[in-house]
Amino acid sequence: MDFQYLFKGIIVGLMVSIPLGPIGVLIIQKTIQKGRLAGFVSGMGAAVADMFYATVAAFGLGMVLSFIETQEFYLQLVGSVFLVYVGLRIFFTNPIKQIRGAKKTGKKGMLGDFVSIFFLTASNPIAVFVFVAVFAGTSIFGTNPTLRIELFLILGVLLGGGLWWYTLSTIINIFRKKFRLKQLFWINKISGIVIAVLGFLAFLACFEPIKSFLHS
Repeated sequence: MDFQYLFKGIIVGLMVSIPLGPIGVLIIQKTIQKGRLAGFVSGMGAAVADMFYATVAAFGLGMVLSFIETQEFYLQLVGSVFLVYVGLRIFFTNPIKQIRGAKKTGKKGMLGDFVSIFFLTASNPIAVFVFVAVFAGTSIFGTNPTLRIELFLILGVLLGGGLWWYTLSTIINIFRKKFRLKQLFWINKISGIVIAVLGFLAFLACFEPIKSFLHS
């Protein structure tokens, strides 16, 4: 019966991962430039970050939750600035050199992609409150949650996120083979602009609570 919680966790992981924000655009760009494996590994960085926040939400880790609440502004600020930097870097990067560089760096480059996507996803502390809302609103743990149930749910969140990023990177990789160099050039430019703009909007959103307080 515990496997039903694994399935529920997979559904939650899919729900959190499927909406394509800046992280999704970045993973698509990495898949196009470096291939399916690089895209999937990058996506797993996001899935592991989501699993971390799901763990905090499920176990109610007070110290971690308190730190996230008190440092929410700074986490979002650093994450949004880094996102703008990544977008601009993609925009000004030659896709041909990027593809050649990906072949040389191999697994080392993928590790960097995993870490960078993990950091960007983890720098959005709102995620933990999303999981808290989902877990509380759906009564997903049932009336008598146990450690086993909670672990199955958290594992499910990881598997759900991994399933989505594997599916997305596989689909994108199929179309990737049809792209020519000129199309790759414009995909790089458009992806860079989209990521940088979303990062800038996230940066502005950091100051919304301050604006609201000043106008109240």
